[in-house]
Amino acid sequence: MEKQQERKKPQSIGTPMVGGIAFTFLIAFLGFWLAKVPGFNMVGQLACAIIIAIIFRQIFGYPEAIRPGIAFSSKRLLRAAIILYGLKLNIAVVLQDGLGLLAKDVGVIIFAILVTVWLAKRLKANPTISLLVGVGTGVCGAAAIAAVAPIIKSKDEDTAISVGIIALVGTVFAIAYTLIRPLLPLTDIEFGTWSGISLHEIAQVILAADVGGEDALAIGLLAKLGRVFLLIPLCFIFMYWMKRKTAGDSAAAKIEFPWFLIGFIIMSVIGSYILGQAIPYPEGVKSFVTSVTSWLLTAAMVGLGLNVSLGDLRTKALKPLIAMVIASFLLSILTFFII
Repeated sequence: MEKQQERKKPQSIGTPMVGGIAFTFLIAFLGFWLAKVPGFNMVGQLACAIIIAIIFRQIFGYPEAIRPGIAFSSKRLLRAAIILYGLKLNIAVVLQDGLGLLAKDVGVIIFAILVTVWLAKRLKANPTISLLVGVGTGVCGAAAIAAVAPIIKSKDEDTAISVGIIALVGTVFAIAYTLIRPLLPLTDIEFGTWSGISLHEIAQVILAADVGGEDALAIGLLAKLGRVFLLIPLCFIFMYWMKRKTAGDSAAAKIEFPWFLIGFIIMSVIGSYILGQAIPYPEGVKSFVTSVTSWLLTAAMVGLGLNVSLGDLRTKALKPLIAMVIASFLLSILTFFII
């Protein structure tokens, strides 16, 4: 009997874990299909999956038994996605061709974060969510929020709300860019540059800049890669800031080093100098890795979304949303005149 119980014990631990992970991927899959519906296709898989997760949580909840698997997705899979995200960053291209854009990117990040936080204070908005959406606006959307959140010790629901806000607002801005493109006195290169230094997510830059053609898309992605590159020093700045902020509190001062950031840097180096040069990197493999990264990130965000309550959305989301919309609008105007 004892041996039989011992054999069953690993199953009682493993089954909830696997079930919880599978559940997050199931909702991610539903988000994938919802994103193919006209109208929702402009919002994207990530935002659709988060919306489904939040609504499901409010209506049905989920079995407590699968919580470990959901927590695994929201934390471990999230870090794995960020590490793989490093392959999107070509350091060599940024340093060779994008130094001028990099200087503008620095200004964009500083402006976005400071203005969003300043507006949030005036609106008395949730400071953590406001800081995260400011980082997402300035750097690279959900990936930046996911990287910074554990450093500033953000709650899971605050991180999920921030990602939802950045995905939805960023998509609206990207669509607006495509609509006003014929009215703007910009060359294709200038329009691509403007998209790359002002829009939130890489996918949103692609959506907007593609209207200007291949050259606009290439320069837009280069400008965006510069902002992704700056995520690395920004994370270390936040680590230093948090240590200074909690210097008087020995318990709060214990900041776990974001080891996934080292993985992000290593993957960036591998993607920049090894894959495609020392080691063949076919387009099919590259596409597969990008798809895996997207699915991991989506499943992780579903895990976060399942921890959001409707009350949190009402009380926490509106004011940071207003602050971010205003900051994004001001950022679009500023960058329009400096390209």
